[in-house]
This record gives sequence, structure tokens and C-alpha cells, in this order.
Amino acid sequence: MSDPDADNAPSQNDTEQPHAGRPAGARQEPPASKGRRGGRAGQRQSKAWRVEDFAVPEKEGFTRFHDLDLPEPLMQAIADLGFEYCSPIQAEVLPHTLDGYDAVGKAQTGTGKTAAFLLAAMNELLQNPFEEERFLAEPRVVVLAPTRELVMQIAKDAVDLAKYTDLQVHTLVGGMDYGKQLQRMQSRVCDIVAATPGRLIDFISRGDISLGYVEVLVLDEADRMLDMGFLPQVRRVVRATPHREQRQTMLFSATFNYDVNVMIESWMVDPVRVEIEPESIAADSVDQRIYMVSSREKFKVLKNILASEEAGSVIIFANRRDQTRRLFERLQKAGVNCGMLSGEIAQHKRTRTLEQFKNGQIKVLVATDVAGRGIHIDDITHVVNYNLPEDPEDYVHRIGRTGRAGSKGISISLACEDDAFMLPDIEELLGQKLVCEQPPEVIEE
Repeated sequence: MSDPDADNAPSQNDTEQPHAGRPAGARQEPPASKGRRGGRAGQRQSKAWRVEDFAVPEKEGFTRFHDLDLPEPLMQAIADLGFEYCSPIQAEVLPHTLDGYDAVGKAQTGTGKTAAFLLAAMNELLQNPFEEERFLAEPRVVVLAPTRELVMQIAKDAVDLAKYTDLQVHTLVGGMDYGKQLQRMQSRVCDIVAATPGRLIDFISRGDISLGYVEVLVLDEADRMLDMGFLPQVRRVVRATPHREQRQTMLFSATFNYDVNVMIESWMVDPVRVEIEPESIAADSVDQRIYMVSSREKFKVLKNILASEEAGSVIIFANRRDQTRRLFERLQKAGVNCGMLSGEIAQHKRTRTLEQFKNGQIKVLVATDVAGRGIHIDDITHVVNYNLPEDPEDYVHRIGRTGRAGSKGISISLACEDDAFMLPDIEELLGQKLVCEQPPEVIEE
């Protein structure tokens, strides 16, 4: 769905406003909802657990989660997840967002930004429980992300971090049954909603959700949402929330173009800015290889890569849906057990394919950039760029699927006469020269 009047209709959230601090005043009155349910977000950590049981030594140059004065239920969940020290973006942004400040982060996926904004949001809810009666479909936190897979991954991370609290997490995504999502929304109080813009607009338009009590708004991968044409929907969502001085807003983006900067100026209040540059992401944990091949050789070289002993769990990226489908079908005919993720695949099939890939039933996944945006799996050994991406930022995103959680990974790009000209732009973004080489000897069919 789109808003044809969004570009011309002024609103309090679209115009620069003077800032005199974030008041704790009254919020917008939400419309009537279909049911009420009292209750507040509480803490229910294990009584036998104490922060003292989670010993993490101080380390020079590192910030411990202990140093952030987080509520005990969040610390217990962090301990369960095995987190000890903050990632760079967490260490830089959390001291500010935990105090309620708006924040802008320039970072790719794989840098820990999801936990950064979720911890800040959950801290707000736990430190300031809602004491009054609540409507069911009145979230206090809204996280917008461009793809279904990314929304579902954010929700999973939220559930893991909220394990020892009473915070309720909901997902609203297109391509899945609206009625079932509505039923879940009406079955229990909603604290955190992770959503794609279009589906959230559906709920707003039908009066099935009210954003009048939103205290924290997160716009994740803002540049990607703009690339996918979601700006009108994002505008409508922002307008449905309280004024920017009555909410905390966090925005994360890999790039900052004109429209992203307009978002920041219009919808945020003196945000703290944190930048994690791509070269720190595409670091030593990923062995980047560029194989110079002809377009006719690509498939044989790909099969050789998949047949190597070091290839365990492999994601192959293509640029378009039709390229992805043809490559998937060709690999299947060659006897490769593989799955496919692209926008043309029904959501329930994409979810099942991703689960099969995570649990090892499928070793090879062929994906487009959009469909692969929400893939967060720590043991991916290889990323293969069957086609070099047209946008250099996508190269950094793709290779960030491997070399995660302290493990080593390998990225292999098959550069042919059709796309090798894209390499200089990728090198400029990375700030490093990529060495081109001949592929290992191809195993003949």
C-alpha cells in the first residue's frame, strides 16, 4: 500500500521543530480498540540468578555489558546468549540511547546493531512500566525493517533478550496470513512490534493497531527501505506515532543519501551519530577472493567450489530473481541439494527453506540481496557472488554473511566480462585493493 499524498501533506513529524528536551507529558489519545487488557511489562528473572554469577573481567579498550547498568533480566538473557563485551556500535551508541537520546547509526548487518537498539528499547520499557490500563493493540516499541526475513530475525533476537521479562513481541509482515497475525495481536498485550512498512500500514488503515503510545521507534536499514520504495509507507507510520519530542527514535543505515538525511532532520531530535565503516566489517574474518572467469566458465567454477572439502554451508548471491531461479534449477539438475530465497517465493516456503539451511538439511542457498537480508547464521563457511552486485554496498552486505561470531569465512566473487567493471567501485568503498586470481583447476563434469 502507498500514500499518494505523503509527499505533499505536512505533519508535525515531517517539519523541523524547536527542541527543548523530551517532555514526559501526555501522549496522543489512541482510537478506540476492539478490546482491553490491563497489565504492565514486568521483570520475571530467575530469583536464583544474580549479576554477580555472570563474571566478565574488565578488558582495556572494551565495554562490558556490566558497565551499562542494564536491568537484571536483560543481563541474565545476555549471559545465556554468551555475550560478554559490546561490539563497537553497541559500545558507542548504548550509553546514549539508554539515557533516552535519539541515535543514528551507520552500520551494516552483522555489527550488533540489532541488540543495540533492542536493549535500549527494552531498558526503557522495564525502567518505566506502563501503569495504566492498556488496549491490546497499542505497542510501546515499533521496529520497521525492509524485508520479512529481517523482521523475523529481529523478533527472534527480541524474544531471546526478553526471555526473563514479561515483554510481548509481535511480528507483522506481508506474505503471511493477516487474520492469524491479527488474532495474535488481539490475544495478548503488545509491547514490541517488528514489522515491514506495508503490513503495518494495513493494520493502521483497518484500525487494528494504534501507534499513539509508541515510546521508541526504530528504522532499521533505512537506505534499503528507500531503495525498495517504502518512503511513503514509512512516512505514514511515523505520522501515526507521537511527536518526535515525545518518543525516542533510532535510525540505522549502511549509507546516508539525501532522503535518509531528510528522515534524520525531520523525525529526530539532536541524535547521537555513530559510524562503523565498511572496512572494519570486511576485515580479517573474511578471506576475499576474486576469480577472473569467462561467463561460460562460471557454472563449472561454482560446482568446483561447492565440491571442495572446505565448503560447508554456502550462500550464492545473484542479482535478479530470474538469475536466481535459473541458477537454482541448474544446480538441482546437477545434483546439488540446494534451496532458493527470492521475492517470488511464498513466505511460508522461504521460512521453511531458511530453517532447513540453518539446521543443515540444505547446504547450499541461492538468494537475491533482498531475500538474503535477514540471514543471520554464524556457521556459513562461504559466500559466492555468482554475479557481482551493481551496488557496492551490497557486496559488503553479502560477504558479511560469513566470518561471523569470531569464525573465519571465505567470500568468492566470480568476475567475468559482464561485471568485472564493478570492481573499482567496490574497492573504493572497502578502501582496499582486491587481488584478482585464476580459479583452481576446474573438475570436469
